[in-house]
Amino acid sequence: MEDAAFLTRVPLFASLKPALLDELAGKLAPKSYRRGEVIFHQDDPGSAMHLIQSGQVKIATISPEGEEVIMAILKDSDFFGELSLLDGKPRSANAVAMETTQTLILRRDDFAQMLSRHPEMVGSVLASLAERLRRTDQLLEDAVFLDLPARLSKRLLELAQKHGVKTDKGLEIDLRLTQQD
Repeated sequence: MEDAAFLTRVPLFASLKPALLDELAGKLAPKSYRRGEVIFHQDDPGSAMHLIQSGQVKIATISPEGEEVIMAILKDSDFFGELSLLDGKPRSANAVAMETTQTLILRRDDFAQMLSRHPEMVGSVLASLAERLRRTDQLLEDAVFLDLPARLSKRLLELAQKHGVKTDKGLEIDLRLTQQD
């Protein structure tokens, strides 16, 4: 099954056995988004998690003054929306397609059923959440201890590592970002 093969590239599910991946793949629904289309808004009810098959998604929040803060830029094999699957609370950020994007959607009820029937999945979920929490801790630490030029340099290095493409002129960050982003 094509979706089961894709799941082996998604960090959250990569360690699962083939039979479990096949079962999980049977619960996924494809969805396409146009460039600039909002996938969900902050505070929307959270009923599904998205796995990115192709494209790029920006996860961001908006301050009360209307200033956008980008939390993450996600690409193929990344996932988002998993927090609402676990706690049933509203979305904690906005998700916007930065280019034409295809995702596979896993609904909350299906996810909960899979976790209860297959406790071996819990370890993968917890490891993934721990990684995201560590990344958030690092962002908070950077905001407190680093000045603006150091934070900008660090973000550019991270973007180069994740989205960098070697060219004749050096390393190019393969993203459509504005100076404000």
